[in-house]
Amino acid sequence: MLSAERRGEKAGGMDGGRPGRRVIGIVGWKNNGKTTLVCRLVAHLVAKGLKVSTVKHAHHSVDIDQPGKDSWRHREAGASEVVLATARRWALIHELRDEAEPPLEAILEKLAPVDLVIVEGFKRFAQPKIEVHRRERGTPLLAREDPTIVAVASDEPLPDCPVPVLHLDDVEAIAALALARAAPG
Repeated sequence: MLSAERRGEKAGGMDGGRPGRRVIGIVGWKNNGKTTLVCRLVAHLVAKGLKVSTVKHAHHSVDIDQPGKDSWRHREAGASEVVLATARRWALIHELRDEAEPPLEAILEKLAPVDLVIVEGFKRFAQPKIEVHRRERGTPLLAREDPTIVAVASDEPLPDCPVPVLHLDDVEAIAALALARAAPG
């Protein structure tokens, strides 16, 4: 399956949404396997020829820069944004300082057009989401309370679950559902 751009079409096209901006969320309690599933989905979809981006929400302070490096020194001197660029990749670091954390929509606006954006975390955003649930963790299902959860990926049957349940290892089925239920964002 080739990406819309590679087929010569505008990514995102027919649904009237922003080109290339279809979004699905992956949510769940801590240590239920969200990151593992996101990585498996990305690898599966990219192998099928799709272009995929991800957004990861963290509840703790994260610094991708290294103290003492030039880019870190730029930020420490007061730069609002720093771009670190190499021949292989670039990263934009935006300092919030006294600003509030931006809503997901503002972060999505920063991304280039792709076939699918997978958002890990951001439980409260209004886009469709797939919940990751593991029996061994013993956590309650978010899907019982969150109408934006469209399916659960689990390692156990959940007969009374209000949404479809897919096996956590059935990446192909989860990917198909993610593509079918992703919404313009």
